[in-house]
Amino acid sequence: MEKTEEKRLRAAILEVINSQINDNDPPETKQTFDRLQKEGHSREEALKLIGYVVASEVFTVLKENRQYDKVQYISALNALPKLPWEKEV
Repeated sequence: MEKTEEKRLRAAILEVINSQINDNDPPETKQTFDRLQKEGHSREEALKLIGYVVASEVFTVLKENRQYDKVQYISALNALPKLPWEKEV
């Protein structure tokens, strides 16, 4: 991926996160953001972790040709800082 495309993708993901936080839809995004910061993650790190969940859900929707799964998305937010692709031990 070229740097320009990567920057545009990051900006788009950040826009999604900011919209979810500002619109409180789903409220779990803001709750997760606040929780991660309370747990000691910086603002940037909290946004990055939530961004991984957004990107993972978008990738899965495209890969599996399915609808957005809000329940799965919220579950992944609640599991942070464990990332969606990390296996249970």
